[in-house]
This record gives sequence, structure tokens and C-alpha cells, in this order.
Amino acid sequence: MHRHHTAAALLALALVAGCASRTVPSSTYAQLGGAAGVEGIVDDLLNAIVDDERINQQFANADILRLREKLIERICAESDGPCTYTGLTMEESHAGRHITDAQFNALVEDLIQVMTARGIPVRAQNRLLLRLAPMHGDIVTP
Repeated sequence: MHRHHTAAALLALALVAGCASRTVPSSTYAQLGGAAGVEGIVDDLLNAIVDDERINQQFANADILRLREKLIERICAESDGPCTYTGLTMEESHAGRHITDAQFNALVEDLIQVMTARGIPVRAQNRLLLRLAPMHGDIVTP
């Protein structure tokens, strides 16, 4: 009987240890890969934008280095990372650009494709998109 208790205890300990080693990072920021991950997402997104004829004209005159910096800040902050967004409001930065729902959706599609290609878990993607979605009203021209 003593052997069964010992075997059961060892099995329980092995299961707990196995579960502990498979824990998923708790924050969205961590699941995006931290600072390096967010920078990689933004770099890949900027490359996707250049190739996306649905939206690349909206970025033709953009200061790409500043855009990169502010996108990194925004994604970092919205994913509960250690950043503070210091750019213009979405309304200010998109005023007069006449961005359509289709263009907004194209950018979101590009972001999803980038995160998927980088292996970001779907739950983390959804949490980030949920935080970004309210900006739609300040970006799209009615």
C-alpha cells in the first residue's frame, strides 16, 4: 500500500511540474514577445503596409521613423507593456486623411497576418485588437 501512495505522489508531482513548465506568459505584452517582439511586429507591419496597395498610399508621405516609434509605443502601451504613448491623439494624427472602413480593415488584416506569422497566440492577438478597436471612430472618416 505504501508503494501506491509513493507512486501516486510522484505522479502528482510530475504532473504539477509538467504544468508549471508549460505556463503561458500572463501579459499580452509578454505574449507579443516583449520589447523585441513588439518592435518586430511593427517592422513586419510596416513592410506589409508598403506591399498593401489598399493602404500604402495613405503612408506615402509619412515620416516612417516617427511612425515606427509611435506604433511601437502604442502597441507596447495597449498590451500593458512598460511604455507610455507620447504621440498625437488618433483623431489628430488622422484628421483630413479620409480613411475608409475598408482601409482601416486592411490595416487590421495586415496586423493579424503579421502576428500570426510571428506565432503570436490568437488570444493575445484578440486582446490587443480589443484594445485597439475603439480607435476606429477617431481614425475612420464617416
